[in-house]
Amino acid sequence: MRTNSNLFWILGAFFWLADLVYIVWSLIDTGRVEWVGTVAMALSGILAFFVAFYVGRTHASQGGELPQDRADANVDDGDPEMGQFSPWSWWPFALAVGIMLVFLGLAIGPWISFFGGPIALIAIVGWNYEYYRNNFAR
Repeated sequence: MRTNSNLFWILGAFFWLADLVYIVWSLIDTGRVEWVGTVAMALSGILAFFVAFYVGRTHASQGGELPQDRADANVDDGDPEMGQFSPWSWWPFALAVGIMLVFLGLAIGPWISFFGGPIALIAIVGWNYEYYRNNFAR
């Protein structure tokens, strides 16, 4: 996180420097300040400074180094437990087809959503209860 904080500080300084160059360039070219680009780049710099401050304070409050900040860290050191996923399950695909039909019905005609809705509901129930039946029952 220390590296991320430093990168955001550099990005904010870059935006403000680019904003200064933009102001001078617009004054030379047109004789007046072009406000839309000036304000957009200044606010982009402020946003980068906000993110840098937040990430820096978060890093300081944790009291330790993250695996991303250590040169001797392995990839597995920063790998969190994401949960249990079934690589053989077809329910996510069925749910995606059902949701696709629902949104296709919103775009083309509502009658298609009447087919997609039940498919999506059946897929949600099937995905939730796939470990409670057949070979995987507990």
